[in-house]
Amino acid sequence: MFSYHLEPNLRLELLAPRHAQEIFEVVDANREHLRPRMPWVESTQSVANVEAFIATTLQQLAGNSGFQTAIRAGQEIVGVIGMHKIDWQNKSTSLGYWLAQKAQGQGIMTKACAAYISHSFTQLGLHRVEIRCATENTKSRAIPQRLGFTIEGTIREAEAIDGRYLSHVVYGLLSSEWQKTLSQA
Repeated sequence: MFSYHLEPNLRLELLAPRHAQEIFEVVDANREHLRPRMPWVESTQSVANVEAFIATTLQQLAGNSGFQTAIRAGQEIVGVIGMHKIDWQNKSTSLGYWLAQKAQGQGIMTKACAAYISHSFTQLGLHRVEIRCATENTKSRAIPQRLGFTIEGTIREAEAIDGRYLSHVVYGLLSSEWQKTLSQA
């Protein structure tokens, strides 16, 4: 089992079928918190839905198109982070993530994103990482801002959720910018 330690009680675990029940329970307990910004919440009504998602992520990994991990704080899964897809021709990827409400405000997602970014640039040799956040999601938007991303624009009404359309702010980070951020830290 792949596990990457962010700090002593915080780690990333490559998604596997054994995570399905626990992830479903976290989603179910955080349904009201996640629903306003995550379109997949409504279709995640059973452990079988999570098992199907995990199967898709394992196909993604096998196809060398990125990977997804559970975020474990102590003994609990508190969220998921992953690459939407790697565009090898253009050496770029985008990240997506969610976090249980009780785990917010502790720097967990910032640390997880930083690990993915570092891996993308140093291990995979990518040139660009992108993060898109709903314009109204200030907590999610704070993460790329904290990590040195540049706002590149807004995609108007990019995503339909609950009968309304959310606009997305697009954040981009280049490998050279990440190296500069690391040298200043």
